[in-house]
Amino acid sequence: MAGMPRRARLVGRVLQRLEPTTNVPWHRVVNAKGEVSFSLSRNGGDILQRRLLEKEGIKFDASNRLDLERNRWLD
Repeated sequence: MAGMPRRARLVGRVLQRLEPTTNVPWHRVVNAKGEVSFSLSRNGGDILQRRLLEKEGIKFDASNRLDLERNRWLD
């Protein structure tokens, strides 16, 4: 969607370097399976990401996935 196919790691590095006070809605970026990518290197950012998404009304299923068709960014 960002016009950069096969650049997931690049996107991840850019998001990881954002300032804490950024206005970029980084929490809306999930992986291709519709999951929050959990990692020890995120220092709890993955838990925060899920909470922010849930606060916006995003529902997760029993497999911790959100419905990408229902919640995708429409152009």
